[in-house]
Amino acid sequence: MAAAICSSGSTGAGSGTSRAVVCGAGVIGTCTAYFLGKRGVKVTVVDSCGVATAASGKAGGFLALDWCDGSPVGNLARASFALHRQLADELGGETNYGYRRLDALSVTVKEPTGTTGAGASASLPSWIDGAIRKSSSIGSQATTAQVHPQLFTRTVMSRAESDFGAEFLKGTVREIRVDPETAQVSGVVVDDKFVEAETVVIALGPWCGKLKLVTDLTSISGLKAHSIILQPREGRDISPHALFLSFTSREGETMDPEVYPRPTGEVYVCGMSEHVELPPDADHVEPKAEAMDMLKRVAGAVSSQLDGCPVKAQQACFLPLSVDGVPLIGKLPHAAGVYLATGHSCWGILNAPATGASLAELIVESHSTTVDLKPFDPARFLTAEKGRRKFL
Repeated sequence: MAAAICSSGSTGAGSGTSRAVVCGAGVIGTCTAYFLGKRGVKVTVVDSCGVATAASGKAGGFLALDWCDGSPVGNLARASFALHRQLADELGGETNYGYRRLDALSVTVKEPTGTTGAGASASLPSWIDGAIRKSSSIGSQATTAQVHPQLFTRTVMSRAESDFGAEFLKGTVREIRVDPETAQVSGVVVDDKFVEAETVVIALGPWCGKLKLVTDLTSISGLKAHSIILQPREGRDISPHALFLSFTSREGETMDPEVYPRPTGEVYVCGMSEHVELPPDADHVEPKAEAMDMLKRVAGAVSSQLDGCPVKAQQACFLPLSVDGVPLIGKLPHAAGVYLATGHSCWGILNAPATGASLAELIVESHSTTVDLKPFDPARFLTAEKGRRKFL
């Protein structure tokens, strides 16, 4: 492993690094590895389950230019939306991971009966023929797009390996080792092995909250989200419209599921989130049967083409949440050479490219030009009590 070489190597510009370990092979970790590789850093990506096996493999992949405007994430989202377009050109996104522009609709649906609301049917694609009460446009091909998140993440990792010499190591991160005297990172304990590195990036999604180095500063939790993937018989005839639903079940329960047709002909349906205990790893995440049944009902209420069609996957994942709802991207203040990238919630796929590019700039050049990372600085969670310790 390049990251396990024990001799010291030359560093890049700024604070620089020649060897880095990225903990986590989701979309944040792989994008960080890709952009570090572009800057000449030798990267080892470590993950206990594989590439894109957690939320990055089960997300919807919806991208929006301006939906985060007015929030701390607004500039990050805009930069990342543009980077997705650039990456699609670099990586063959249309072919390799289903990148495409699409329209977005807000649709009100009431199960199980009812006809399309007055005047609504004329403005809706023909496949949206269910119990629709009203609809409106909330995004156009100028402002909204999509990727297949699992294929995107795996493509990015594959190109980081083939183009820049990145390596993947399957194993569980047990510890980020930091010298107690200098507070300088020396590497990562993966299972029973020590992998040396000058720089360590922690991008383990909600599992960041299992590492003491992180919990010494703040807590990271996970929100369990469910989804199904349908394979309608005439799926390729379904138009590229992402649907954001206000859904009322026949029992009177209200929820806000989402429906994303994909270029492959699959249709992704998600919703039914819950706060439950985080399992040991992504391989131990199991979907809830009641959630699967409800999502099938949602699909059937929206479209006759989705009603009773074959189900390709029933799945769940955990979205990483920070205490204040804002991602953490930047240096850990109490461990030199350690960086954190997590807490992106449902916008991880959208914001991964700008997160990875900005973090690579920060690591190699000591500052980011892609996005101002100050709003995401992990040091914002420093308290007076923590400040009395030896923090950098």
